[in-house]
This record gives sequence, structure tokens and C-alpha cells, in this order.
Amino acid sequence: MMQQKSQDIVFTKRPYIEDVGPRKIKSMQFSMLSDSEIAKAAEVQVYKGVYYDPKNKPIEGGLLDPRMGPANKSGKCATCDGNFGECPGHYGYLALALPVYNVGYLSTILDILKCICKSCSHILLDEKLCKDYLKKMRNPKIEALKKGDIMKSIVKKCTAMAGGKAVRCWRCGFVNGTVKKAVAMLGIIHDRSKINDNSLEEFRSAISHTKESKASFNIATYVLNPVKVLSLFKRMTDVDCELLYLSDRPEKLIITNIAVPPIAIRPSVMVDGSQSNENDITERLKRIIQANASLRQELVETSAAFQCLGGWEMLQIEVAQYINSDVRGVPFSMQVSKPLSGFVQRIKGKQGRFRGNLSGKRVEYTGRTVISPDPNLKITEVAIPIHMARILTYPERVSNHNIEKLRQCVRNGPSKYPGARMVRYPDGSARLLIGDYRKRLADELKFGCIVDRHLEDGDIVLFNRQPSLHRMSIMCHRARIRPWRTLRFNESVCNPYNADFDGDEMNMHVPQTEEARTEALMLMGVQNNLCTPKNGEILVASTQDFLTSSFLITRKDTFYDRAAFSLICSYMGDGMDLIDLPTPTILKPIELWTGKQLFNVLLRPHASVKVYLNLMVKERNYSKKIIRKIEDKEIEVETMCPNDGFVYIRNSELICGQLGKATLGNGNKDGLYSVLLRDYNAHAAAACMNRLAKLSARWIGNHGFSIGIDDVQPGKSLNDEKAVTISGDYKKCDEQIHMFNEGKLQLKPGCDAAQTLEANITEILNNIRDKTGKVCMKELHWRNSPLIMSQCGSKGSAINISQMIACVGQQSVGGRRAPNGFIDRSLPHFHRGSKTPAAKGFVANSFYSGLTATEFFFHTMGGREGLVDTAVKTAETGYMSRRLIKALEDLSIHYDSTVRNASGCIVQFIYGDDGMDPAYMEGKGGFPLNFDRLLMKVKATCPPVEQNYLPVEAIPQMIEEQIAKHDPSGICSEAFKKSLVGFLKGRMNELLRVMTLVKYCVQKSEMLENVGHKISGITNRQLEVFVRTCISRYRSKVIEAGTAIGAIGAQSIGEPGTQMTLKTFHFAGVASMNITQGVPRIKEIINAAKRISTPIISSELEFADNVNIARMVKGRIEKTVLGQVAKSIKIVMTSRLASVVITLDMERIQDAQLYIDANIVKESILQTPKIKLKEQHVKVLDVRKLEVIPPADRSKIHFELHSLKNLLPLVVVKHGASSSYGH
Repeated sequence: MMQQKSQDIVFTKRPYIEDVGPRKIKSMQFSMLSDSEIAKAAEVQVYKGVYYDPKNKPIEGGLLDPRMGPANKSGKCATCDGNFGECPGHYGYLALALPVYNVGYLSTILDILKCICKSCSHILLDEKLCKDYLKKMRNPKIEALKKGDIMKSIVKKCTAMAGGKAVRCWRCGFVNGTVKKAVAMLGIIHDRSKINDNSLEEFRSAISHTKESKASFNIATYVLNPVKVLSLFKRMTDVDCELLYLSDRPEKLIITNIAVPPIAIRPSVMVDGSQSNENDITERLKRIIQANASLRQELVETSAAFQCLGGWEMLQIEVAQYINSDVRGVPFSMQVSKPLSGFVQRIKGKQGRFRGNLSGKRVEYTGRTVISPDPNLKITEVAIPIHMARILTYPERVSNHNIEKLRQCVRNGPSKYPGARMVRYPDGSARLLIGDYRKRLADELKFGCIVDRHLEDGDIVLFNRQPSLHRMSIMCHRARIRPWRTLRFNESVCNPYNADFDGDEMNMHVPQTEEARTEALMLMGVQNNLCTPKNGEILVASTQDFLTSSFLITRKDTFYDRAAFSLICSYMGDGMDLIDLPTPTILKPIELWTGKQLFNVLLRPHASVKVYLNLMVKERNYSKKIIRKIEDKEIEVETMCPNDGFVYIRNSELICGQLGKATLGNGNKDGLYSVLLRDYNAHAAAACMNRLAKLSARWIGNHGFSIGIDDVQPGKSLNDEKAVTISGDYKKCDEQIHMFNEGKLQLKPGCDAAQTLEANITEILNNIRDKTGKVCMKELHWRNSPLIMSQCGSKGSAINISQMIACVGQQSVGGRRAPNGFIDRSLPHFHRGSKTPAAKGFVANSFYSGLTATEFFFHTMGGREGLVDTAVKTAETGYMSRRLIKALEDLSIHYDSTVRNASGCIVQFIYGDDGMDPAYMEGKGGFPLNFDRLLMKVKATCPPVEQNYLPVEAIPQMIEEQIAKHDPSGICSEAFKKSLVGFLKGRMNELLRVMTLVKYCVQKSEMLENVGHKISGITNRQLEVFVRTCISRYRSKVIEAGTAIGAIGAQSIGEPGTQMTLKTFHFAGVASMNITQGVPRIKEIINAAKRISTPIISSELEFADNVNIARMVKGRIEKTVLGQVAKSIKIVMTSRLASVVITLDMERIQDAQLYIDANIVKESILQTPKIKLKEQHVKVLDVRKLEVIPPADRSKIHFELHSLKNLLPLVVVKHGASSSYGH
């Protein structure tokens, strides 16, 4: 029977779990193992610091003893007879010659020692206090954190008692000193040097006959050694332990036996047969054994017990470093540059167990290579190189539908595409497909087998680019296997990844199960992530070339004949889609179609596509001319814009406007793709992007679009105008400098003369670039490539163009003009004290004409700052994002629509106070709907055929009825209904105004009334459809339960943080307005910094028109120092006495409405702690004069006078607002 039983037990690395059905955990306690428990759990006592014998067999009793598990693949375990794969490992133990502290619990040991008597081990508090505290501790309702606080308060009380004087134990009368951690060694000091009992005399008399009696007491005399502490701890009562919140005996905190971990967690690796590569832990244990052996030797040999302290300290340090290799207090001689890692190092930090191996790990089935663009792919696709597809596999289960395909894959094998790498059978066996038996395996393939086949078209892959700053940095695409060696995708998808093609690399992951593929497709698919959850703006949209070509196609003067138009239409869908040609715009003498009609085809290729798009967008080149004003409302030119900058699409027909970034690009909520996404679905928007990408790539390839040196060649008129502008502004700068030198400069508020001059000059010079930029834009031909790109928003701006053609402008370092690198000048090429534009970093040349040497140097200074800034910013924002994510990662929305954290605490009752999903917000400023556009769409799609317009007075009642009908249960919030009604009332008032005009018109007619209704009326049906659409859309925008809004919120702050500029932004001119912005400010907010760098309070004056009152208030608020109100501070030396004479500037004091005279100044001088002067040393001569006579002997008087003269200007004669009322 016994024989039978032992065979059933299988040793594995899994822990043995008794099956007793479900149980509820009542409580958890953690404690240390005592020395007897360690010895009992161990299979072997380790006492030799060696590994292998000459035959490469592990030595018994050594650190790789076979009873602790097999040391390598060839060995067997001597305890459980398992091999390397099966044996879970067994503990050993190592007995120490003397006990040592456990470094992880050193602070706990210290706390206990502070609280107990060092003679009888009882708590130092008196009995009544102890009972009170014990009562609190034993309260069953109290939580663990509270208990910790009680324990801390006990320690505090005991420390306070020992702090002032010695504490006499109320039980045994022993006098206790203060307990503190030893400096520069691992130990605890019980400092009794302050105690005046007779013990010191006793010691002295005891050692009076030895030669050490004259020496002073060594600090080591007071060191509490672990043996003493262990004996104290052993004598502690259980009640005292409970009082100090120890769940177990305190002697376990002191190590007497060390558990030697199993070999499974410190593997030994054999290198080329003879040498072994040991784990850091094993090395540490070897050192402990060596230190222990030498200590034992010392104990045997030496007669005096104190001689072995050196060895003991050594052992203490080795044991401490075994637990935590970064421990403090290691002597300098033992510090090495790269210490062996201890147990703490295995767990903590980025490379530790949690962050390095559990939260994030290295994975299989991934590929990484360079990326390149391919507009022929859909936005949901990614082209994968065939080399990758041959290596990455997907385990597909054989079924009725795919057996033939998989048989062919198995026949092809691993090296021919489309092939397979392995076949796995239902019984758990697997065959690699290398060899000639592939054909046989293919024929024998059964349902239920799993074939690891190569990637094929349509497989689902995850695509990611680091740094992954928000959730759109990893999305799911469908694979397209293509030749060559790069990963390719549509340029429209660059934006979410923040990718460009200058050598970026991206990663690809292949999900391995059907569930993973489904989840990836539904949650991470590109078409489901067109919008950013940060603010609902569209992220995947057309960029660069696509914008340029759309801009050029939709110019007013672009016409195509039938052949060209048909060809371009066929570009959109590779000639595979059905397309209905629209009616030509011009019929005679030849049929011509406009470029704008191409976009009608693009939006709605044929009649059965039910996409009716309605939108109005103002492009960048829209001229904001105002035709007339009606009351306070301005009527702009809109569709009649002379630059064709107003895009108007009605029912998928482009009526007017040249398309650019505002319509087709990202970041605009009223753009074409946004509207398609909201009014129809993601598929409509994606299809449109795909069509535009194909059309654009082919059209721009045929049409040609390039940039050459002649695009940046300035014409003669431009050069002349630039010369005039620059010379004129240089003159203005010279005038300012001249006025500054003569002291006639009008000061700006809060600035002195130098700051005012800088501000004025900076303002003048900054204007030069803008002026020349405007001239450039006017002068250039419309065919100029940089100009086209800047107009349609695909790349560049007016400033870039003006820098290339006209003038590079002012270079700034740290928000100011170039600083002085030499004495009083920026470079030795200029005169001293020169403040001219050229000497302070103004670059008058353009990049075309070339920079002079000094200009180039200044330009480099500006450039360098940008680079440094970027590098610093990346680290700062990265760390900031990490902290944000860590703080918010557990917030999510529960099914009762509250926001809660992991422990169920409510953070917000309704997410965002309205429960809406920010990803679906259509209006500006997070408003759920854009009513104006919706009404326009309803009017366009529901034409008033056979319907009567509603009279003005019938509208309000109709609104109420419709809202009640479509929202009977009141799901929509009151605020939303109010805004909806408010919008419709506004429309009603407009209608009323128009109808009033009609009423007072001379020729009344039905036609005129119809026109009025057409302008701003609404029919019954239209109103119904509008209200229904609004309410149903509003309901669909409610946020889903389970959304991880914490992570989304953190990413929405962290991701824009990386684009922020780091340095503070300087307001031109006002010195006091340099407020902290950008990353440093966000950091202050998130850290909740108590002292922010630039606090500003703006306060309103009650009498805002009186300069004197303003001066008075300013004087009262600001602190004033003596240097600001003194006319002169001079040293006066006569034969009899030497003094410092201060003369006050009374005019200035009266100007600033400060009530200051010599007596007040005297008081201030006497109260200044740095200047140690008494009443008799300061004499008031009259209201405006004081004399300060320093008390010093003849030899030092000179120095005293000069130091006084330097200190006096800094004396605060009047403090800020808080203390101003005293004067």
C-alpha cells in the first residue's frame, strides 16, 4: 500500500493545493521565519562556500548541494528525484556564528528599542497609558492603517520622553538613554553619555589599572549588538508585542539562521564545459559563508570577546547586502562600482520582477522594420514584407472550410510562401514541417488539428510606434503581404502614430487566438479609432500631398474634358467602382467638367450611395470681409469670398470653395471627415479617405508638383521693399538707443530703462519679419510651390516662406535677444556695449542670400537651444505622464454611471457631470451637437415639397410637443433641452424679424412671404426630423459603462504635454509678466507645488482713473529697500571718526506716496538681523539724513565701513502689503 501511495505523488513546480471547495479568506498576516522554522524547512545545512568538484559534480554541503535541486539540465534532485524541469527546488539553511540584524527591518527594530527598557524589556510608558493604548489596539472595528498610526504615536511618546533627559524604567529602575541609528555602520547606538548616574565612575574604577583608563570613552561602547538585542526581544511579553503592533515575536527580526534559496531561483549556468556562471545570489551566499567562517575562527582563537567585532561587522554587512545591495552604511573599502544584486533589487524598479517581467514582458510573434508610405493601401491596411510573413505564423484550426488551403500550406513548408511552420495534433504532439514527409502530413490532415501557417492577406495585426503616448499609438490593421522590405501604410494614418518616413521604425504584433483577433478588430481597429477621446477631434485624416492636390484640383479655373475627367474618376477606385458621371458644367463648344465636380464624384460616386453631406467651412485663405450689419450681427461675404475660401457642400455637391486643411485635415470638428463620421459612420469616412488617397497620389504624379531654387528667388521689387523696411526699422532702433543713452526713454510699467529699451527693440524687430512675410505673400506667383503648400495647410507657413526669401529675423536665446558672451558684447566683432540689432542676433539676410558669419553664429545659438529643450522636455513629460497614469489607472465607469477606483470609492457621481463620451462631442468646446449644421442638413435633406411652412406663433408649441414625444422618459439632461429650445427660439426670432420686414414691404405678395420663409422658416416635417435627430444623437453619445476613463484622462494630458514648449514664454516688454507656462507650469499643477515660481494676483482699483492713487497702492503693496529711496550712501572719514552717511531722495518718496523719513529708516536698520547695530550707532541728522557709525577698532574699521556700504542698500525700509498699515 505504501509503495502504491508514493508513486501517485508527482513532484512538479506547481505548489500543492488541497481541494476543499471554495473558502473565504478571513485575514492575512506576514511574518519572518524563526531560526528553528528555517532549520526545519531546510533539507540540508550549507556550510561550504564552494560549487563544483574537479569532475563538475556539485559538492555536498556546498551552495549547489544536489539536495536543493539539480544545478543544471544533466543533474537530478537528491530529495525528490525530479529532473531539472520537474523539481520545484528545496531550501537549505546556513547557521551564523553570531546573530545579525535583518536590514529590511532595521527601522522596526529601532522603533521597538526606543519603546522598551534596555534592561528588563518592558515598555517605558506607565501602566495606565499602556492599558489605554492596548484598549485602542484591541478594538475590533479599527483598521490596519489606524493601528499603524497608534504604534507610531507610542514610539513618538517614548522618543519624546528619552529626548530631553534620561528615562528611568518604572519596573526595574534602569536609566535609559536615547536610541539612534549608528552612522557609517549598520548598527544601533544606545547613547547614555548624557546620563549622570554613577555607572561611568564604576567603569572608570574598574579599568583604572589598565592603560586604556586615560582614553576618552569610545562611541562603540554604546553600540547595542544583535546578541544583546536578541536577548532583550526574547524577554518581551506578548502583550507588549501586541501594543507595538507586531503580529509575531520580535526576535524573528534578528537573523540567526539564513534560509538558502532553492537552486531553481538562482540557476547555475555551465559555460563551455568547464566554467560555471553563477547567479548573484549564490555569489552573495558564498561571501556570507566566508565571512561567517572567519568570524567563527576569531571566536575560537581570541580570548577577549571584543576582538571579533571586525569580523562580526563584516558578516552584518554581507548579510545586509544579500538582502539589499544598495544598503547605506557600507564602509568605503567595501564599495564596488557594480555590486551584485540582492533580493530587493530583483523585485523593485524598471528592470525588477513587477515592471520588467509581469506588467510588461518581451513577446513572440512580433516584427519591427522601417516604415514607408503607400497611398494605394486602405487606411485599415498595412503592407507586410514577405520575409516577415514567412516567419510570423498564426495557429489556424483545420475545419471543413479551410482544409484545402491548409493542406497546400503544409505542402509548401516553412520556406515557400504561403506555407506553414508546424502542425499540432489534438493529442498534444506536434510536427515541424522540415523534410520530405510534408506531403504525407498534408494528406493525413484532420479536422481539429492546428496548423501554424504563414501570415496571409486579411490577417489581423496590431501596429504600434513608440513612444506610445495615447491609445491610438497602437491600432489594429489588416495585413497585405507585399514584396520588398518595409512596412507600408496609408499616410492618412501617420497622425495618430505621430510617424514620419525619415527612417522611423514600427512594431507589429500578431494576435494568436480568435478571441484576441476579434477584440483587436472591434476595440483597436483603425476605423473605430478615427477620433481622439481627448476632445472628439478627428485624428485619421488627409495630410500633406492629399491636401495639396485637393487644393489644386478645386481651383476655380480647373476644367477637364470627358476623357480627362473619366480617367481621373477611375483613379479613385482603380477603375473597379461604378461611377455615374455628373452633368458637365460647360456644354458648348465642348463639354467641360470642373475640378469641384471631381469631389462630388468622390463623395458620392453613384446614385445608389445614400450619402448626403452638408457642411460649411472657412478655409485659411477666407477673406473675412463684412458686407453689412443687421443690428449687432455682422454679415460676412461667405460664399462670395473673392479668394474662394468658403467651402460649402450641400447634399454631397461642392458648391464653392477651394479645399484645404480645414476641410480635409485633422483637428477640425466641422471638417469633411468629421461630418461623414458623425452623420453616417466610420466606413463612409474611411472610404472617402481611401478614394482621395488614390486619386491624389495618381493625379499629383501626373500633374507634377515640385520645388526648386527659383521658388525662393526674390524679385527686384521684393528686394527693394525689404531694404526699405529694414533700414527704416534700424533707424527706429537707433533712435531708441540714442534716447536710452540720453536717459529720455519713456519707461514701461514695471520696467527699468534697460528692460524698456529691450522690449521696444524686440517689438520693432519682430515686426520686420511679419512685414516682409506679408510682402512675400503678395509678390509671389500663385503657382509658387511653397506658397501653395502654405495656403492649403499641407506644410509650412508665411514665416517659413519669408525666412527663405526675405529675412530670417531675430534669433532668441531663452526668450531674449542674444546674451553677452564676452565682456559687454555678444561677440568680439562688435563694439563694447553695442545694442544694435545686428550685435544682438538680428539676421537681416534670408536663407537664399546666405547668412554672414556673426548671423550664422547667432542662428546656431537659437538652434542649439531648441535641441536642448527638446531633449530635456522628453524626459520631463515622460515622467509626468507615467505619474499621471499611475495615479489614475484604476478609475473606470461602473454600471450605475459613477466613476470609481479599484476599491470602489466614488470619485465622481456622473462622469464629467453629464455622462457623455468626449470622443463623440460634435460642437465646439465639448458641446454635444452643432445645432446650426444639423438644421442645415435637415433643411437640405428634407426639402419643403408639398409641406407648408409653420407660422411664427405655432413654432413654440410644436417644439414642446416634439420634445415630449421623442424624449418621454426624460433621458436627455435639462441643460441639453434648454440649449435646444434656446437655439430654436433664436431661429424663431430671426424668422420674426424677416417676416416683419415682409409685412412692412410696399409690394405685399405671397411670393415675397415664401422667400422670407425660405430664408429662415421651417416646415412641420423639418422641425420634427430636427428634434428627433438631436435627441436620438444625444442619447447615443452617453458614455459606455466600463470605459477606462482614468487612463484616457491621463493620456489626454500627457500626450499634448510632449508637444508643449518647455521654456517660459516672455511677454514682449512687460518684465513683471514673465509667467510660467508650458511643461513647468503643468508640473507645478500636478505636483500641487506649495510655492509656485511666478504667483500673480490681479486686483481691481476702486478709483481706476487716478495715477496718484495707483502709485500709493503700488507703494503700499511692494516692499521697498533703502537702495530705491536713497539719493546717496557715502563713506565719510574724518580724523576723529569714520561713518556711512545716507541721504534720502525725498522727491522720489513723495512721488511714490511712501511715508518714509530718516526715523523710519533708522528703525529698519536696527531691525535688520544681518547688520548687528545698536541704538547708539545710528544717528538721525535731520529728516533726510542719517549717519551710521560702525562699532569697530581702528584696525578693522575700513572693512566694516565697506561691508556696511554694501549691506545698507538691501535693508527693507517698508514691507509689503501685510505690514504696510503700520506706517
